[in-house]
Amino acid sequence: MKLTKLIPATLAASALPAVAFAQDAAATPDINPYIFTTLLFLIGGFLVFWMAAGFAMLEAGLVRSKNVTTQLTKNIALFAIASIMYWLIGYGIMYPGEWVIEGIMGPWFAITSLEPVGLAAADASLDYASGASDFFFQLMFCATTASIVSGTLAERIKLWPFLIFTAILTGVIYPIEASWQWGGGFLSEMGFSDFAGSTLVHAAGGFAALAGALVLGPRLGKYKDGKTVPMPGSNLALATLGTFILWLGWFGFNGGSQLAAGTVGDITDVSRIFANTNMAAAAGAVVALILTQVTYGKVDLTMVLNGALAGLVSITAEPLMPSLFMALVIGGIGGVIVVYTVPLLDKLKIDDVVGAIPVHLIAGVWGTMAVPITNDGTSFGTQLVGIVVIGAFVFIVSLVVWLILKAFGGIRVSEEAEILGLDKAELGMEAYPEFYKG
Repeated sequence: MKLTKLIPATLAASALPAVAFAQDAAATPDINPYIFTTLLFLIGGFLVFWMAAGFAMLEAGLVRSKNVTTQLTKNIALFAIASIMYWLIGYGIMYPGEWVIEGIMGPWFAITSLEPVGLAAADASLDYASGASDFFFQLMFCATTASIVSGTLAERIKLWPFLIFTAILTGVIYPIEASWQWGGGFLSEMGFSDFAGSTLVHAAGGFAALAGALVLGPRLGKYKDGKTVPMPGSNLALATLGTFILWLGWFGFNGGSQLAAGTVGDITDVSRIFANTNMAAAAGAVVALILTQVTYGKVDLTMVLNGALAGLVSITAEPLMPSLFMALVIGGIGGVIVVYTVPLLDKLKIDDVVGAIPVHLIAGVWGTMAVPITNDGTSFGTQLVGIVVIGAFVFIVSLVVWLILKAFGGIRVSEEAEILGLDKAELGMEAYPEFYKG
């Protein structure tokens, strides 16, 4: 559309200036892709931020009432720590201007800076988005990785060792492995594909959680005489609210990972991602609903909640290419994974309080391996190599960090503190003080 066509007839006398204005506009670079992609990052970013609230509510609902305040403290503290560490170290490692070790390691302490105030279009890099919006969006993924670890290790880990591990995970471990793909590193060069982070974020968080669970050990009384003792959560209403919040935030997680919104094709692809993401979550929930009824004779709400989350994790590696039917299949298999791997972990005596390892690690691996089914630009072999490399790196480094923390001061609370509850023992305050039975 030419701007001169918008001039009312009453302004005909000023047609000459209008024509000059139209010519100037035609000479101006197209700023729409820059504006709309920046907006996509900002909207997607605050939706993913809202997932932090989802994790907090989910974990608060699935732990016992004597540990709720501690979980809430961990969740807000880990996000704050992630924000600082990703600015100070992580972002520069993950998106290196120059590699220190080509394709493997970016520079440390390349501290993130923002564009100047009042940036003019002539001075902006209009082929992408604002640097601040990209930093903000990518930070949310970093914090999500730490949130995954929090739930697995609940009810028996000391607060400060957990927060120290969070600083290392968000400042160093996650940015290094994510740089191998999203930063243009060696996995990207190999053809590995992980659209929004089934492995880079979710399985990575799961591997870090698994290492911590093995070092930490199970909760007191969880496994007795070869049997698993149920330890019901304090508030399934909060757990359900948390799941819905996570489901909502996932539209920003996957949709924003399109990384472009300035064309008809890009914004249509974002809408396709939204639809596939929702379908996978729905399928995971329904499959878990049916399987728990068939397997146990009754529906298990916690399995249904985790089924939805496993469906979301499963589709995250490739939410664009599948049809709605394939999104249903991919997410539904995530629901199967949850129902049958949660009890498997208990048989192995690996105590995962909220089921984060089945949901994020195992479903994340499945989702990443499923990518070649709908995306012929990659292969099963390349996907497997990426999973093994990332899994081995995150697990081994996390294990070393947990063991060091255990050696210097310990990571587990005393038996007395665990029995009393971490809220009173670690913080001296409770989430539900009026219901305390003392």
